[in-house]
Amino acid sequence: MLKLNKISLDGYKSIKECCNLRLEKLNVLIGANGSGKSNFLSFFKLLNFEMTGALQEFIGRNGGRDSLLHFGAKLTPHVTADLEIATESGTNSYRMRLADAPPDTLIFTEESILYYPNGAVTTPKRSFLGSGHKESALLLPTLAENPTAKFFRNTLTRFRFYQFHDTSDQSHMRSRSDLRGPRYLYADGGNVAAHLHLLREEQPKCYQRVVETVRLVFPFFRDFVLEPDNGASNFVMLRWKAVGSAEYDFGPHQISDGTLRFIALATLLLQPPDWLPRLITIDEPELGLHPYAIKILGSLIEDAANFTQIIVATQSASFIDQMEPDDVIVADMVDGASQFERLDGEKLKEWLDEYTLSELWEKNVVGGRP
Repeated sequence: MLKLNKISLDGYKSIKECCNLRLEKLNVLIGANGSGKSNFLSFFKLLNFEMTGALQEFIGRNGGRDSLLHFGAKLTPHVTADLEIATESGTNSYRMRLADAPPDTLIFTEESILYYPNGAVTTPKRSFLGSGHKESALLLPTLAENPTAKFFRNTLTRFRFYQFHDTSDQSHMRSRSDLRGPRYLYADGGNVAAHLHLLREEQPKCYQRVVETVRLVFPFFRDFVLEPDNGASNFVMLRWKAVGSAEYDFGPHQISDGTLRFIALATLLLQPPDWLPRLITIDEPELGLHPYAIKILGSLIEDAANFTQIIVATQSASFIDQMEPDDVIVADMVDGASQFERLDGEKLKEWLDEYTLSELWEKNVVGGRP
């Protein structure tokens, strides 16, 4: 199983400099509001857009170059990033630099890849992919058969950023979803009904685990009703049946915001291992959840981390109390720039004999407070 071992990221949003941040299978970011947790996660969304040839779309959606460059283009002329991903056979490195360009965008001024086999005596030469291009050179037909380029195309495409915050009446989760759509769960959970239908048809054991897990936090719930709409055979809504009600079907607008978010989270985390994204990032998954549901969520995330790499940003004290100290990365804002530091459980051992991890956070022993 591959793993993003470390990342360096400079000049991106609130992140002035982040050098060789070590990442494990499970990474839980804590910190004050505005400390840069969501900014860090959004970089993985940028990578995903980049691997689909939509970097310029991402830049436009996010307010242009000045919104992405640390304090704007006048102060920070470029974003640089370096990713090191380990596999069973060796280490893969991807490096890029995006610089400001008129009228209001970013272009590549450097992009390179490197593969370092395990046991190699000398470091192989880095392959430079050129400069001046608006979209990643990894997508060029000339690199279609390059094994390292192919590895990064396949891997970064399967880095997924999830945020299930929008549960309004007009949200995609409460709307019809197309059964003919992609086989992965959308970033906003907009196709959760279609994805549950896919699980029910192809992975019934996983589907049943989702149903049973939802029942733990929503006892009134019995099962989903995922039959295509009359007259629209390719579309399905998130209908469901309640305990003690055999005939009446409830609709997606008869689910609370927290329950709807939990359904999306359970659907994401209880997929078959080979369906899971290569890396999952989730922003504040605890939003609107009951404390008991947060405990269930913590268990789901820990279990899923056995099969994929996960980075979560949270503000929940009860959530981090389920985690090991070594899983936690503290984000702090220092002199207008985000800084990230992984906790050392050994150094906190004496503290943890008397206090919980959340209490150490509240007392500012580990940082991450306003």
